[in-house]
Amino acid sequence: PAPRDSYHLPFGSFLNQRGFYFPRPVWGDGSWLILVALVVGIAMSWFVARRARQRQMATGQQFPVFWTSAALIVGLPLLAYVLSGFPLSFDLPKQSTFNLTGGFQVKPEFLSLYLALSCYTAAFIAEIVRAGIRGVSKGQTEAAAALGLRSGSILRLVVVPQAMRIVIPPLTSQYLNLTKNSSLAIAIGYPDLTATAGTVLNQTGQAVEG
Repeated sequence: PAPRDSYHLPFGSFLNQRGFYFPRPVWGDGSWLILVALVVGIAMSWFVARRARQRQMATGQQFPVFWTSAALIVGLPLLAYVLSGFPLSFDLPKQSTFNLTGGFQVKPEFLSLYLALSCYTAAFIAEIVRAGIRGVSKGQTEAAAALGLRSGSILRLVVVPQAMRIVIPPLTSQYLNLTKNSSLAIAIGYPDLTATAGTVLNQTGQAVEG
């Protein structure tokens, strides 16, 4: 629809023929404290996971690494956000007669390219992962179950490590194809990296820099 008839989406977002508009985060003074807290949380999570593995190898006792890491990575930045006086605000898009102002805009060409390449490539990746998991011998899972491992542990410790040997080569090819297929963006009027480099070359005549 036209900008004046934009679709109103949740969280202050809009969709019209000129693109997708959503709130843009605006970081105020003290935002650096949140970033520092996030880095510290990640570092502490790595240390906790390492110590938990050493403890399990030595004593056989398990430690809730996931929930502890989640609390550190999420809780520390959240605490820093509160202590720094809530420095994060959002610039909401505002609807006017002829256009929308504020917020962050995603061009319709980019949105179309993103959805098309995501759906197309995801189908191949899903089939590759499925084939890799099915390629693991059933006897491996039966042996792991006989040892008393749960289904989640069997998948994480037995199936996935062996499936990665099968999955990685074709998965690498798919990501290379995704990179090359992004050049199809020029067909819908979105200048990709190659088209932008060609434009720079035509305007400046500097082939090496382009």
